[in-house]
Amino acid sequence: MTNISFLLTIKLMGKKIFLLGFFFLVLIGLNLLIILRISRTSRKDARIKKILTDISSSNQFNNLSGPVVLGAFETQAILSDNRVANLKSFFRKYNSPLFDYSEHIVSTSDKYKFDYRLLPAIAMQESTLCKFIPHESFNCWGWGIYGDTVTKFESYDEAIEVVARGLKDHYLDKGLITASAIMEKYTPSSNGSWERGVNTILKMLD
Repeated sequence: MTNISFLLTIKLMGKKIFLLGFFFLVLIGLNLLIILRISRTSRKDARIKKILTDISSSNQFNNLSGPVVLGAFETQAILSDNRVANLKSFFRKYNSPLFDYSEHIVSTSDKYKFDYRLLPAIAMQESTLCKFIPHESFNCWGWGIYGDTVTKFESYDEAIEVVARGLKDHYLDKGLITASAIMEKYTPSSNGSWERGVNTILKMLD
């Protein structure tokens, strides 16, 4: 009987040790998942920060000034649904992959307090609404593309965020609030066609 009791005790202890080990493995696994998620988010934030830093120090952001006309890009008091519908109709007409990002463009433009038509207008001028862009770059705005340098993004979502923040920080907040003023800094080699193209699209989306 003593031997049987001893064996039963050993068996129960083995089960407890197994359950305890399993619990710790699950706990470690959950901790690893949390750490990986935090790390992934941190890397994404660092990537966006690096892109903005690299671009802000490039020739694309030389201090070229243009005439300032206040009020040209004031945020319009239009219902968001109407603006999203307007963009979807526009993107559908030109078969643009930005169709699925219409709401994101409007919300991001509101976040940085500028006219929601600006991002689509520049995308049309730079890439015919993403039809002609560097391979797998998601860069419809010619953003950070100069010489042999090609800035690539991981998604359209990331591109919209980075370009919108860059326009706000490096252009609009510096008083460059018309297509002509933006052009002198964004693409100083243009003969005026960039400004005309952007203004045409702004009117189309009005």
